Amino acid sequence: MGLYLLDYGAGNVQSLANTLTKLGHEFEWISSPADFHKATSLIFPGVGAFESAINGLISRGLYEPLREYLASGKPYLGICIGMQVLFRSSLESPSTRGLGIIPSDIGLFSNVDKSVPHMGWNAVEFLDPDESAHEGIDPAQRYYYVHSFRAPYEWANPEAAQWAHTTTQYGQEVFLATVRKGNIFACQFHPEKSGHAGLRVLDAWLRSPEAGCATSAPTPRVARHPKPTDGFTKRIVACMDVRSNDDGDLVVTKGDQYDVRERTTADGSVQAQAAGAVRNLGKPVALAARYYEEGADELCLMNITSFRHSPLLDQPMLAVVRAAAETVYVPLTIGGGIKDTVDPDGTPHTALEVAGAYFRAGADKVSIATEAVFAVEAMRARPSADGLGEGDGSSGIESIARAYGRQAVVVSVDPRRVYVDTDYDGPYKDELVFGKPDGPEKERGKAWWYQCTVRGGREPRPLSVVQLVKGVEKLGAGEILLNSIDRDGTGLGFDLDLVGLVRQSVRIPVVASSGAGRAEHFVEAFHKTGVEAALAAGIFHRREVGIDEVKATLRAANISVRTA
Repeated sequence: MGLYLLDYGAGNVQSLANTLTKLGHEFEWISSPADFHKATSLIFPGVGAFESAINGLISRGLYEPLREYLASGKPYLGICIGMQVLFRSSLESPSTRGLGIIPSDIGLFSNVDKSVPHMGWNAVEFLDPDESAHEGIDPAQRYYYVHSFRAPYEWANPEAAQWAHTTTQYGQEVFLATVRKGNIFACQFHPEKSGHAGLRVLDAWLRSPEAGCATSAPTPRVARHPKPTDGFTKRIVACMDVRSNDDGDLVVTKGDQYDVRERTTADGSVQAQAAGAVRNLGKPVALAARYYEEGADELCLMNITSFRHSPLLDQPMLAVVRAAAETVYVPLTIGGGIKDTVDPDGTPHTALEVAGAYFRAGADKVSIATEAVFAVEAMRARPSADGLGEGDGSSGIESIARAYGRQAVVVSVDPRRVYVDTDYDGPYKDELVFGKPDGPEKERGKAWWYQCTVRGGREPRPLSVVQLVKGVEKLGAGEILLNSIDRDGTGLGFDLDLVGLVRQSVRIPVVASSGAGRAEHFVEAFHKTGVEAALAAGIFHRREVGIDEVKATLRAANISVRTA
């Protein structure tokens, strides 16, 4: 079988290549228009913006050859953007013309009743329960989605509805999860990032006879109204802080309130100021593989070593990302050094270039921290009607979101409490949190706001957490990774006041982080704040709490989670 992969120049296509290799399928890359004639099966994968994808095809001379391939009757599998380009247009870029194979248009999710992007694991439902061509899809499983724009299921429109194969519900919106007709099969979810369930989808399509893939009949049209609840699950994220130890090896470490060095003792007392050895909790690739098998819904690798100042020269970290992407089949977020940089020889690199290098290595999302704070401070200096300020298009958040889509950009926030008098009347008075009478004794009768910091929490900035998250949302961030310097490494539980404050301030997904010490802390975070995901590090590294234990506790509390 002449299987070819189409890379239009953006998005993480390396993950799909890794998956195909694991499944034992050989493939070639489309490198020129002539390769379409050699292909007997074609996969178009990737995460990215609609305009970038179409312009990438046109600039490489691949737009018309792709249309000709689709009309040839040879099997085609589109993934995420590879599905959306089949439509006439997208609200993401109304002036950009799609391939027009499916007579319908891509719209935008409403964020009135939910966070957007739709980021996480959700169910699929067949339109015909007796459908014989399941393409390996199992309605009992969950699949990974990451998108802001969706194809509506227009069951009253016969020409569009004949393409519908399965649907998914997010909030009260029903959209197309997969389309299938003739030689074309495409999915909005990412099978290469959907764990073992996703691997079965890819393998089923690849092992089907090519003649069978080219003759799929349309699915009968049926009405599909929203159900009271959707199949969306809460995510459990395992995070690994990676840095160079004193011997130059990359290890996973974990700080206590951001201090990653072992604390030494003298005469039985703790000397926190002493610089011990870097705390070594394991090798990053081995830990990533372990967490994947244990059922983590997503993994984060945060580069906190000095290499991040010249990330494109950081071959060890790029090698870690490549190796991790070859062993895990769930989403992988990379943080550290995603900014405009200059190499020691004076060569400049933009944040977009740095992000692109990590995407090509196998990352699905990039996390920006310090540079996000500076970007919001700059935008606030440019007044706007909404009081948030205006971006000028030059920040890393804006440039990466334009090329890869909002869903590819995570902003990691490092706030700490600033205690003030309860009658405080300063600029952050509307964001004050007051200690509860039945809360921890040290908080009773006190008030505080949350101040943003940069450089790993070492430098406070004149910016509140609410100002930051609202600002980065406007600039184009697709998710907030919310840390807490005060709770980091304490095991006291998430700072629910902080998490709730941020959750109600933005309409993009929020990941709660810092402070988890027991499985019940995850239940509290989801029940009391409504966040989409919760993250832990040390308790997973040290096996104090297992991911399976967390999920069992969540299920017992009637919180929907994915079964690995």
